[in-house]
Amino acid sequence: MVTGSTQAKWRVLGLHHVAFARGEDPAAEGALCDLLSTQPIAEQGAGFIERMYGVGGAFVQILEATGPGVVQTFLDKRGPGLHHVAFTVDALAPALEDLRARGVRLVDEAPRAGGMGSLIAFIHPSAFGGMLVELVEPKGAGT
Repeated sequence: MVTGSTQAKWRVLGLHHVAFARGEDPAAEGALCDLLSTQPIAEQGAGFIERMYGVGGAFVQILEATGPGVVQTFLDKRGPGLHHVAFTVDALAPALEDLRARGVRLVDEAPRAGGMGSLIAFIHPSAFGGMLVELVEPKGAGT
């Protein structure tokens, strides 16, 4: 579990998105699109497509497996459902340095390219009681 804080060099600004891994039936995503009255921003990943639906100041992300990879592995193990929760941070590299210094297990040791021009990094589920957490520095936030 993450305890204590030395967040002098970074801050969590809010919820960025909640991600769901989609099964083979597209009906739920169609219902979501109708409910939110919005069209997604779609981007291709390694073995998946991500679709981001804007909801107020955050997003609902739908992950669809297109081949082998992390999304298909998740679906094979757990089936469709909640994949992860993502938080917006103002400075991702200092956040990772701080978390590492506090002994938090990271999936990503350094920021990497994410959707919509952002930088992202995942924190291992063991740090948050079994929940996969992503940190997102939106494009232009660290400048």
